[in-house]
Parts: sequence; C-alpha cells; structure tokens
Amino acid sequence: MKQGQDDLVEYGFRRVIITITAVLCALLEIVDTTIVNVALTNMRGSLGATLTDVAWVITAYAIANVIIIPMTSWLSQQFGRRNYFAVSIVIFTVASFLCGNATNIWELVAFRFIQGLGGGALLVTAQTIITESYPVAKRGMAQAIYGMGVIVGPTLGPPLGGYLVDRFSWPYIFYINIPLGIIATLLTLSFVRSPKYGEKLKSNQVDWIGIVLLASFIGSLQFVLEHGQQDDWFNNGLIVTLSTISVFGLVLFIWRQMTYKYPIVNLSVLKDGNLRIGTIMSFILGFGLYGSTLIIPIYTQSVLGWTALDAGLLLIPGSITTAFMMPIVGRMIQKGIPQTYMVAAGFLTFFIFTLMMHNVMTPDTGVEHLYWPLILRGVGLGLLFVPITTMSLSTLSGKGIGEGAAFTGMMRQLGGSFGIAIITTFITRFSQKHRVDLVSHLDGSKFEVQQRLQQLQSGFMSKGFSANEALNKAYKAIDFSVMKQSTVLAYMDIFLYLGILFLLCIPIILLVRPGKSKINPADAMH
Repeated sequence: MKQGQDDLVEYGFRRVIITITAVLCALLEIVDTTIVNVALTNMRGSLGATLTDVAWVITAYAIANVIIIPMTSWLSQQFGRRNYFAVSIVIFTVASFLCGNATNIWELVAFRFIQGLGGGALLVTAQTIITESYPVAKRGMAQAIYGMGVIVGPTLGPPLGGYLVDRFSWPYIFYINIPLGIIATLLTLSFVRSPKYGEKLKSNQVDWIGIVLLASFIGSLQFVLEHGQQDDWFNNGLIVTLSTISVFGLVLFIWRQMTYKYPIVNLSVLKDGNLRIGTIMSFILGFGLYGSTLIIPIYTQSVLGWTALDAGLLLIPGSITTAFMMPIVGRMIQKGIPQTYMVAAGFLTFFIFTLMMHNVMTPDTGVEHLYWPLILRGVGLGLLFVPITTMSLSTLSGKGIGEGAAFTGMMRQLGGSFGIAIITTFITRFSQKHRVDLVSHLDGSKFEVQQRLQQLQSGFMSKGFSANEALNKAYKAIDFSVMKQSTVLAYMDIFLYLGILFLLCIPIILLVRPGKSKINPADAMH
C-alpha cells in the first residue's frame, strides 16, 4: 500500500502542467460563483425577470455545488479520477454555452444548476490532484498554489464580470469559459492519472437512498439560507417545511452512512481530530471570506455610488497581497513553523481588519481609507487558508485526502452561504433599528432641524419648484440621508461582530494538537 501512496507523485514538466490544469479548473469554478453578481441587473433587463427570480441564478449554482462536493471522492472512485474530472469540465463548459444562450430566466437557472454540478467537482478534485502530485514534504507548497487560485478567484470575478458586461453583454461572462474549458479538458486527458483506490460498485450496491437524503438535506438548507431573509424566515410556510426536511435529512443521512456497507460520504474520516477542527475553521473562513466579499461591493456601490468595475477593482490589491503571501506561508509550513500559530495570527489580522473597517466607514469614505484595511485582509487570508487546509489534511493519507478535502470544501461553501444569509438578514434588521434611533433625534422643533429644512427647501425652490413641493423634497432628502446613515451604521455593526467571531476562534485553534506537517507515508497508513 505504501507503493500506492507515492505512485501519483509527479516531477518536472508533468507536474507543472498538472498544477496549471488543476488551478485553471478551480479558477473556472470559483470565478463563476462571483462573476454573475455584477451582471444580475443586466440579466433582469434582458430576460424580464424580477430581483427574486434573478437571485435564483446564484442559488441554483450554489445548491448544485454543495450537493455534488461531498460526493466527489466517491464519484472519482466509481469512474476513475481522470475521466470524472474531464467529464466534469465538459459538463461545465457545455452548460456555460447553454447559459449564454438562455432565452428566459428559468432556462438560465436550469443550465446554471447543471453548470454547478460540473463545477463543484472541479474544486475538490483539483485540490486532491494537486495534493497527490506533490511529495509529502512539499504538500504545504501544493496547498499554497491551489490556495492562490481559490482566494484570488472570488475577487477576480466582479471586475472581470463588470468589464465584460460593460464592453459586450452578459452572455459573455459564460462564453469566456468555453475556450478555457476546452484547453483544460485536453490537458486533463493527456496528463492527469487516476489512482487505484477501491473497486467500482455495481449499480445495485450504490447508495441511492444516501444520494437522495444528501441532496434533500443540503439542497433545502442552501435554499433556506439564500431565501430566508426575503421570505421573512420562519413566518413563511415553505421555509419552515424545507428547514424541517433539512434537519431530518441530515439525521437520516448520517444514520444511513454509518450503517450502509458502501457509504457515499465516508464519515469515519472525521475521526481524525485535525480534520474535525479544520472543517470548523473552514466554515468560519468561508463565513469571513464570502461575507466580507459581499459587504464591500454592496457598500461601495449602494452607499458610495461606485460603478461595478470600480467596486471590483478595489478588491484586487488585497488579492494580490494574498497571492504574494501564499508561497511565503507554504515555505513557512515546510520549515516546520506550527500551523496553529499561523492560523491564530491570521484570525488576529482579520480582527484588526474588521476593526479598521468599522472605524473608516462613513457615507463618503474615499478609496485611500479602504486601501490598507483590504491589504490587511489579504495578509489575514494568506495566513488562514493554507495552514487550515494543510492542517486538516495533515494526518490523512491515500483515499482519506480526497474525502477530507471534500469536507473542508463543503464546509467552506456552506460557511459562505450561512455568512451571506446571516449578514443580509442583519443588515436589514440593524438598518431598521438604527433608522428608528436616528429618526427619534430628528425633532422638528429643534433649531438645527428647521435650519437644515429651510436650506434644502430654498435650494429646491431655486431650481423652480413651488414652496410646498420644495418642502416635500426637503423632507425626502433628509429621509434619504437618514437611510444612508443607518445603512452605514448597520455595516459597521456587521464588521464589529465579524471581528468578535474571529477573536473567539483564536483560543479554539490553539487547542489543536500539532499534526506532523512532514508525514512519513508509512506511519500514515496505520
């Protein structure tokens, strides 16, 4: 069996090509998660859809992703890793073409779902391929290279999307995948090799019930998270039903995987202590990564009035910082610096970032104030991503690596969904609360309030409005600035709470028993 561990390690030119292929595929999948956000407004116009309908373009992709991710390890055993990876790229590419050609919103949603089924596989399988192509001592570096793709991806999405939508039209955000997909498929078929773990199952041995339970539990959960806020959470029948399905689905799924002879998701891999803590950390990382990627563009576009392209470009220096940090962190892991310390430092950096954001947010903050906090966020992500991933997989081997990667990948996605759901809910709740507080201070009998109203009124009258119209407009203007202020206060609260969450992680992470980052494959087999 020791032989089986190392026979996938590649050297020289082949390893470079395999690494490029895997990172390209991971990028394709991740950029596609965020590139759509910028184009939603244009899609609404050209497909004649409501905002709620258009949100499904994101939801469908996310649901398909989260359903397929836990099954990837099992599927690549069934069909052979190379074939499965290649077929996933083909499904993803064909679905991209169909998305671009969709004639109405529900066609687009259906094709996005198919695209997500192809895409979810790319992420985890790419990670496993990279991890197993490098010798054990260099795995930290392998994770760093993969991490560059995963972290830079979400930030490349918005500016690239903004550029394509401004220059061409929204279908091009899907068409751009086609040439890349074709190249990736050819490279995969030529260079990637399949491991020889485990035998195939006959179709009557396949755990079909498990697949259904998994899909119903994760699909329902993802739906509840994406639509909870706009459908008023548990006051809505559908949300309550789906939450119930999700809870029962989870319980039954765990029971089924524990008792069935050929489980789809091998839960026993979670007996590994490091992987358990790693999955929790991945969840929190997803929460922070996707959560803060969500708030910043919304804040810059809706409060500061920037264009989509500018909002996207703002995040780029931070991503470059992360990409720059990755190899350095990889080198530090190889030198044997404890990963727990690096993760703790990462969470601390993130806390400082949220605190700085909390302090610089105003209704008219300039780029120069947002620049350094975002650079700091880049440093924090660099310190978190690689160590968390390497630590989670550090005491696993062989088949376990793929299964462990599937868990951390799934938890990172779910963390992102939870983060986005919770943050959007709180933005709405906090803004309402702040609005009420602010309005209570606007007393019409106060001199300052009357003075401000008169200034605004005379301003509108000078533009040719009658006294009454001008007064109405003056009230509206004050109302608008109250709304703006309360939204900014809500964003500030969110950053403060995110910061507290990251601080609380530091003691947890210091409890991890150090896994040997330089594992001897023979020991890992026991």
